[in-house]
Amino acid sequence: MGFVLTPPPVSSLAVAETTDRFPIRRIFCVGRNYEAHAREMGRDPTREPPFFFTKPADAVVDNNSVIPYPPETKNYHYEMELVVVIGKDGFNIPEDKALEHVWGYAAGLDMTRRDLQLAAREQGRPWDWGKSFDKSAPIAPIVPASKIGHPGKGRIYLTVNGAVKQDADIADLIWSVPEIVSILSRSMRLKAGDVIMTGTPAGVGAVVVGDKLEGGVDGIGTISVTIGAPEA
Repeated sequence: MGFVLTPPPVSSLAVAETTDRFPIRRIFCVGRNYEAHAREMGRDPTREPPFFFTKPADAVVDNNSVIPYPPETKNYHYEMELVVVIGKDGFNIPEDKALEHVWGYAAGLDMTRRDLQLAAREQGRPWDWGKSFDKSAPIAPIVPASKIGHPGKGRIYLTVNGAVKQDADIADLIWSVPEIVSILSRSMRLKAGDVIMTGTPAGVGAVVVGDKLEGGVDGIGTISVTIGAPEA
C-alpha cells in the first residue's frame, strides 16, 4: 500500500536546550479560564464546567518567528497562555494522577481573529474560524517537567512593543492543570503528543503589522513573535 499524496510533515515543537523536537498530535484549548478575562469578555466568571476548542497541529509556530497578519479579520488579538504537553496516554485519568501524564510546559500564544470569534459566538456557532487558522499557535520551546517539576504558580505576562498588556499568575487559573487533564480525559483518550493551551488572563487586545509581542511564564520560558505583513 502506498499513499496517493506525499504525507504532510509531522508538526512539532522545540525542546528547550536541545536539538530535539516534540511531535504534536492535537491541540486543545481551554476557554475563559481566568476570572478577570471572563469578565472582560462579558461573561460570568463563576466556576462553571470548563469548555474546550481545538486548533490543528500545524497551526504551531516556533519562537522568534514573524507571523503574517491573517486574512478575513480587522481585529487580531493576542492571548498569552501556559502550555501543557502530554507524554503518556490516558483515559479517565484521576485528578491526583494527572500530572504523571504531563511531559512538560511552555509559554504560548492563542492568536485569535476576535471579530470572527465574536460573530460566531453571537450566532451560536463554533469558534473555529476565529481560533483555528494558519499560524495561530506560536509556542516557545518546551521545558520538561523532569527538570522543573509541575509549577502551580508563577507570573504570566505579555508586552506589546515593550508595554505590559497582560500580567497575572498561573495560580489564578479557574481550572488547574491536573483538573484540566483529568476532565479532558473523560471525553477522549489523551495521547502522547497532545498539547493543551490552558487559557489566557485579562488584558487581551488587538495588534497590527510591525508589532512585537514578548511574554512568558516565570520558571518555564519566554516567547517572542513579530506580526508581519499579510501573505499574498
